[in-house]
Amino acid sequence: MQKDYVWVFNGARANFPGAVFSSREKAEAWIAAHALEGTLTRYPLDQGVYEWAIAQGHFTPKHARHTTAAFIQSFSSAHQKPYHYPAGDDHDH
Repeated sequence: MQKDYVWVFNGARANFPGAVFSSREKAEAWIAAHALEGTLTRYPLDQGVYEWAIAQGHFTPKHARHTTAAFIQSFSSAHQKPYHYPAGDDHDH
């Protein structure tokens, strides 16, 4: 069964993701094993966050700039709740 999302870990102060997981449990086990600091966020698979947010009714483009490449490529949604992990935390979230 294919999932419709993945979990992406971004380490603190990192420019790029450090890992991508199929489940939050696997991600948290990896984060805990290495006492990492960063955020874990669920992303839609095979779909941009911009399109996902529109399809879910979380965002409606209201200005011409909302359809530009610059806007779409940096779009994020508050409906993708990130889980924060301080370094060495017990990760009980």
